Parts: sequence; C-alpha cells; structure tokens
Amino acid sequence: MTSTTIPGTPTPSRADRSDRLDRVRKLLAKAERAGTPEEAETYNAKAVELMARHGIDEALLAASLSADDPRRDAIGAVRIAMEDPYSAGKSRLLGWTAAALRCRWILHGAAGGKVAAVTVFGFASDRERVELLYTSLLLQATGQLVRLRPASPLESVAAYRRSWLQGFAAQVHARLAAAEQRAAEDPARESAGTALILADRGSQVDRAYAEAFPGLGRARRPSLSGTGFADGAEAGLRADLGGRAVDRAEVPGLGAG
Repeated sequence: MTSTTIPGTPTPSRADRSDRLDRVRKLLAKAERAGTPEEAETYNAKAVELMARHGIDEALLAASLSADDPRRDAIGAVRIAMEDPYSAGKSRLLGWTAAALRCRWILHGAAGGKVAAVTVFGFASDRERVELLYTSLLLQATGQLVRLRPASPLESVAAYRRSWLQGFAAQVHARLAAAEQRAAEDPARESAGTALILADRGSQVDRAYAEAFPGLGRARRPSLSGTGFADGAEAGLRADLGGRAVDRAEVPGLGAG
C-alpha cells in the first residue's frame, strides 16, 4: 500500500488526541442521559463536530509518518455482534455510520430479517470513532423505540419500529457525512492537502477490503412495510449530528419517507 505525505502536515500530540476523544465520550454520555431532546441535540452536535475534526487530524498525522512508525494508523477489521430485537435495523445503523466515517462494512448471518454480526473494516482511528458513536446512537435509538407506537392500531408495532429505525439510520448517515465533509473543507486544514490524503486513504481501504473479502456482493436495500420511516428520519434530524440546523431540502431523498 502507498501513502501520501504532505509537507507541513499538522501533527497533534498523543495527549491532545486522547483528550479530544475523552471529551467526545463525555459529551455522548451526557446526550444519552439528557432529559430533553433539545439537550441531547446540543451534546450530540458538539460531540460529532469534535469527532469529525479528530478523524481528519488522525488522517493528516498518519500521512506524515513513515511506514514503520509504530504510531501509524493500521487498516484492519472489528466484528460487532448484533442482538435482537431489530438486529437488522441495528446492523444498518452501524453500517451506515461506518460508511459515513470512511469505513466499509460486512453483514454476517443475514437471514429472515435478522443479522448476527457486522464487521467494520477501515483504519484503526476510523473504526474507533465508529464504535464510539454507534454505541451512543444505539442507546439513544433504542431508548426511543421502546416508547413508539404507530398511529393506526391496525399496523404492526414491530413493522413500524423497523421502518422507524431505518429512517433514523439513514438520516444519521446523511448528517454524519455532511459533518465529515465540513471538517475536511475547514480552511485551517486546506494547506495540508486534506482532500488528497483522504482520497489516498480511501483507495488503501478499498484495495485492502477487496483483498480480504474477494467476490463479496453488496447487500440489497431492505423493503420494509412499516410507516415509521418519516418519524425515524425526523428523530435523526433532531439529533443534529451535523453541528448546525439543516433544512430537509439539504438531505435529498431522506426526508420524504
């Protein structure tokens, strides 16, 4: 694998990087315990803003190191077990979060509307961000799921909740991707060749993924019967993961349900 080194790339210290992730963990923990959706929004927004900047800084640091430097970011995989109920929906929340944070993902044991596990494949720093954020998002989503009921008494509660979780996951993916893009386009990092570094890292992940999982097909987008997609998408919007208010028109294809 090749790497792209840009002269003058900023290299945050190990202590700075550790402190930043610790702040992210504390903000996400506050969001999980928040008494109101508005309070959770505030903590979520700040956490994801910090996490996006952390991801870019880790990429810039890795590009500045030699191939044999022990601090260098390594490509690898982590397998995360899914639990019922709604394991398929939880797997999409994890997978779409991983995709927004520049990782690939693989389903294991997907059958009958259930998924046994998901493997997240990518650079170590990005996998760490995925695990940290997914843990918080899962707690927040399941905390809402247990209280949700469809408007019609004739609709299956399980079907409604499955479609709600898909809407939530889809909207979260869009918001995370937007936050990552804004962090990459930060003028403070423009001279560091961020776009070139991220493109190179993406190519490295794609090549390593193809070698590790040759011939693996893409999962089909699920077709769900419940009416909860729009409500789940609204919950994803309320999470305000992009760090600022986003109009529905800015996220094409996700707001209509």
